[in-house]
Amino acid sequence: MQNFWNTISKYPIFVAGAILGVFLNAVKPLLPLLKNPVTAIALIGACLGGLAFVSFTLRAMLGLQ
Repeated sequence: MQNFWNTISKYPIFVAGAILGVFLNAVKPLLPLLKNPVTAIALIGACLGGLAFVSFTLRAMLGLQ
C-alpha cells in the first residue's frame, strides 16, 4: 500500500511539469515579437484583450454582477 501512495504522490509534480511545458512552448515563438516596440504593444494588447474577453464571458455565463 505504501508503494501505491508513493506513486500517487508523484502525479501532481507530473501535471505541474506538463502544464509548464505547454506554457513555455506556447510562449517561446512569441518572444521575438517583443523585441520590436510596435509588435510588443500589439501582442500585449491582444493578450489583455483576450483576458478581458474570457473574463466578461465567464461573468455573463455565471451571472456575476
